[in-house]
Amino acid sequence: MAEIRFQTAATGSEPCASCGARADSVCAAIHKDDLARLARIAVVSNVGAGQTFIHEGDPAVDFFNITGGTARLFKLLPDGRRQITGFAHTGDFLGLSSHGAYTLGAEAIDPVHLCRFPRASLRAVLNDFPSMERALLQHADDELVAAQNQMLLLGRKSARERLASFLTARSMARSCQPRMTRITLPMTRGDIADYLGLTVETVSRTFTWLKAEKLIDLPSPQEVVILRATELEAMACGLN
Repeated sequence: MAEIRFQTAATGSEPCASCGARADSVCAAIHKDDLARLARIAVVSNVGAGQTFIHEGDPAVDFFNITGGTARLFKLLPDGRRQITGFAHTGDFLGLSSHGAYTLGAEAIDPVHLCRFPRASLRAVLNDFPSMERALLQHADDELVAAQNQMLLLGRKSARERLASFLTARSMARSCQPRMTRITLPMTRGDIADYLGLTVETVSRTFTWLKAEKLIDLPSPQEVVILRATELEAMACGLN
């Protein structure tokens, strides 16, 4: 596998102060007057679509804060089979590990923009800004809840319930904004199948069924319009 080459830019105080992802990120825990301290240790990077920027099992020497784009998170079996465990979006913070190595791989689905923080440098910052450390702990708690929900999804839910859960979760907007009725799916049907533990054919049939039932509309393969959100949420919870 070819080594990834980040396109990097020097950072001053301005990138953090003007970052559109800050409100949805753990960086929001740092007061705007202190952002220059954070900016000094950040490396602004651009990752091309299809490039892996975190390799499972590599030493966890950096943290990554996504400021744009979408990445697939995955684990690999020894025979090369892949299980997608989630999708990372703007504001997500990656690289948390208590074992000294990355437990997941991360690959850009579309062009991904991120800030890379050397682990040792960020830990020094956390010593001075405990509010950011608390935000990281909350993020770790959220990841644990997401993992538990994924276990339920894979272990007990039907194909329709799984896809309804996926679409409902995607519609949840950040920053206390209303849920979205039109959502974008940058990932492929194969990615969705890997994440939901289904075949591509089953995912495609289930999309078609949801559209036929007028729960959703599909203007394009990358767009979903949720027409009956309450009923879709009920299906996700196993109530339909």
